[in-house]
Parts: sequence; C-alpha cells; structure tokens
Amino acid sequence: MKIAAVQMVSTPDWPDNRAAAARLVAQAAAAGAQLVLLPEYFCILGQRDTDKLALAEPPGGPIQMFLADLAREHALWLVGGTLPLRLPLPPPGATQVLNRCCVFAPDGHEAAHYDKVHLFAFDNGHESYDEGRTLIAGREAVALQAGPLRVGLSICYDLRFPELYRALMNPPCDLLCVPSAFTHTTGQAHWELLLRARAVENQCYVLAAAQGGTHRNGRRTWGHSLIVDPWGEVLDVLDEGEGFVVADVDSARLLQVRTQLPALLHRRL
Repeated sequence: MKIAAVQMVSTPDWPDNRAAAARLVAQAAAAGAQLVLLPEYFCILGQRDTDKLALAEPPGGPIQMFLADLAREHALWLVGGTLPLRLPLPPPGATQVLNRCCVFAPDGHEAAHYDKVHLFAFDNGHESYDEGRTLIAGREAVALQAGPLRVGLSICYDLRFPELYRALMNPPCDLLCVPSAFTHTTGQAHWELLLRARAVENQCYVLAAAQGGTHRNGRRTWGHSLIVDPWGEVLDVLDEGEGFVVADVDSARLLQVRTQLPALLHRRL
C-alpha cells in the first residue's frame, strides 16, 4: 500500500490552508498514494496560539466535512492532521479545545479520531510554548484498520512518550502516523531521532507529516516530513516547504524484520 505525508507552511487563514491541503492531497493521490497524512494544524497557524479557538468547531463541522469530501473525491484514506474541536457540552467558562486527528475512509465516513494526549510545553528563555493554556488533553490511545493496514494514531509531542506507542501495539500496528508542527529548535535536535526510534522499537512503518518553514506569524517549524521503515531506514524526506513524501508499506518487509528479530514477542513488562 502506498502512503504519503503532506508538508505545509500553514497560515492564519483557513481558506488559504484549505486550498493548499486540497492541492497537495490531489498531488499525492496522483502519485498513487492510498493513504495520505496531513500535518498538525494544517488548517491554521495563527498570529497567536489562541487564534485556533476562533476556528474551533463541533463534531461534524466544516473542516471535518472538507476532509471527508477530500477522502471521497480521491478514494483514499485521509488522516486529517489535526484541527481544534470544541466539546459538545463544554464546562461553563471553558476556553480550551481538543486537538483532534480525524481519519476518513475512501467513502468519506469518519473511521476514527484521536485527541492529543500529551500537551507540549517548552521555555528556553527565547521561545515559550504551553499548549495547556488552550488545549484539553485526550485520554485514550486509538488505532484503526485502514484497508490492509492497522494504523496507530499520535500527534507531535506524543512522539516523546514511548508508552503511548506500546499501548498501540496490542495487537501490533503496521503503521504509526505522527502529524506534527515541531519547532525548529526541538525538531533540529530530536525529530528524526525520535521517529526512527519509534519505528525500530515497534518494528513498524512510521509516517510523519510536518509543518515546515517560516510562517506568517514569524514562527519557524522544522519540517523534514518523512517515512521510516521497520528497520529504521528513512525511505523519503522533505526538508522544508510545501510538498509530500511517498513510499510503499511492504508487508513482506514487516514480516522479515519481525521474524529475524522477534523483539515484540520478547516483551516482559
């Protein structure tokens, strides 16, 4: 099965981001991709972190409908990056939203969704982030069957928590998806290292779609969307700018790695 990860440099304007996502997914589909992953917050990277709250929508909202239509148009599995989602019955006075990854099947129905569990915080004296100010953490690990592939879902900062991926490996996944908007600082240091580690320790493919470039708000994201095989080999990578990476998930390769080194069967804890 051919898979692709789309890289974007999203703006504060949803219509511009919608057009870019539609164009890039169409290009990936034309290249033969049957499963496409968008990056975290493909729909908005605002001037302020709170800008996402104005775009937040309830389940079944217009961004989700756009993704459903896109999956149906190209008859592919679309892992829709992430979008800000309002709880149907938020607590009184609540301002936080969920950071949700929705997956749409080739017929356009929502096959699964995952809410980001681990919320990013970072402060090195020059850059400061705290997702807890605008987000509510999810609580559950989510995997689904997407055609022939069992797919595990995660989002960005989740990458630093291997216990989440272990929870996704019962039964083992064939593919782990990681839509992200890694900062340039943390991405340069740890992005590829962590992605390859998750592939090697779980003996599966990893598909990572990133924001990649300097955004209108001045923030610079790391990019380097990539695909890693179960042995930790990088199959395709895109440094910065719009585009996509593409590769095949080879079931024979999965079986070879897991047979030659049956580490998943050797777990004791």
